[in-house]
Amino acid sequence: MSDTFDLVIIGAGPAGYLAAASASQKGMKTAIIENRQLGGTCLNRGCIPTKTLMHSSQLYRQFLNADSVGIHAEALSFHMDEIQAQKESVITQLRSGIAALLKKNKVTVLEGTGTILDRNLVQVGETRLETRNILICTGSVPAMPPIPGIHLPNVLNSDAMLDRDSLYRRLIIIGGGVIGMEFASIYRDLGAEVTVIEAMDRLLGNMDKEFSQSLKMLMKKRGVPVHTGAAVQEIRSGENGSLVCVFREKEQLLELEADGILVAAGRRPNTEGLLGEGVSLAMERGRICVNDHFETSIPGIYAAGDVTGKIQLAHAASAQALCAVAYMNQEQPPKNLTVIPSCVYTSPEIASVGLSPEEAKASGMHVRTVKYPMSANGKSVLSGEERGFIKITVQLPSERILGAQMMCARATDMIAIFAQAISGGLSVSQMSSVVYPHPTFSEGISEALSLFTPAEGK
Repeated sequence: MSDTFDLVIIGAGPAGYLAAASASQKGMKTAIIENRQLGGTCLNRGCIPTKTLMHSSQLYRQFLNADSVGIHAEALSFHMDEIQAQKESVITQLRSGIAALLKKNKVTVLEGTGTILDRNLVQVGETRLETRNILICTGSVPAMPPIPGIHLPNVLNSDAMLDRDSLYRRLIIIGGGVIGMEFASIYRDLGAEVTVIEAMDRLLGNMDKEFSQSLKMLMKKRGVPVHTGAAVQEIRSGENGSLVCVFREKEQLLELEADGILVAAGRRPNTEGLLGEGVSLAMERGRICVNDHFETSIPGIYAAGDVTGKIQLAHAASAQALCAVAYMNQEQPPKNLTVIPSCVYTSPEIASVGLSPEEAKASGMHVRTVKYPMSANGKSVLSGEERGFIKITVQLPSERILGAQMMCARATDMIAIFAQAISGGLSVSQMSSVVYPHPTFSEGISEALSLFTPAEGK
């Protein structure tokens, strides 16, 4: 069996299904191939399930500490099987929405592994699809470093951890990046003993240093020991089914015992089964290399998202794929890919966009930074939020907004305000001219902007 298309997309995650809908709307006959579930990693094994679990765990922690606001809960408990059922309900609802979107746009959906046989031919099962263009959106999978003992029972990656119906009472997390710290928050909120081991010298190594320092202090306050600059040497079986993690920190060899170990040491591009015999794409350390139009070394074959090794964020992948479809049709890209927000859903939330002060100065720019403590924000005080901040990097003498870093409630929602400002080249005075409602968390943005005085910037 064979069929002919204008575009065949391999992978139905956020990049793939949005690109499919966009391509169809442009008049391209489109097929999308997925070997697991619609929605890809983000919906089924990443963003959505993790944040759903975090929503439940944060509510539990808030109720445990609700005495301070006059609410007294007795016999409070949680049930992981019911939390998991709620997570599955959310996933199912959103997955059905994706199916409806693809059906509405008349996208052909095929189940199986898509394998590229040549420039214009993709095979899935017994079906061969002829196509003018191919877009690879196969995403990434958890990386498992070569640590002795890493394949022992109860040593899990994030995929497996998300499906557990029971809670490890003692959990070690290898990796202090976004995935590791979000799981640390979930498990600690639910009462588990959690320890984080990070090889780099700080948490969230690719984000602003102040985030790392503040998050480490917050985790310590909540009873989560964090070992940075620590390298895991081995994992071995302990007594009564436990695990022992051996790691080196500051030339000292240490051992910790736990019931489970989460390996959150990053993700690697997913290219398994992608290329047929004789098909070769330019790659670098496992990632597919693309040009500025997201075209690979083979003309007509494009790639977007995690599989290209670029920033591993669902919204970045979606934007890249939409731009790739535009380039296929000789159109201007619909997204500004130079301004991509990053978010961490701990409590308080962490979000950033644009340049940090250090990055701006390293580029030779003359900048000034203003920082507003959210402990002075009315909504933060009345809702009992942890101390946080909003930090803004301003270019001089233009007073243009270059970047923002936020650690506060609703930071992941409010960061889009700064993304729009940076993309639009707005100045401090232009952002300040907006009236922010009171009392809101977003009012903190107005207060932060007010700390910049034009006289000091001239």
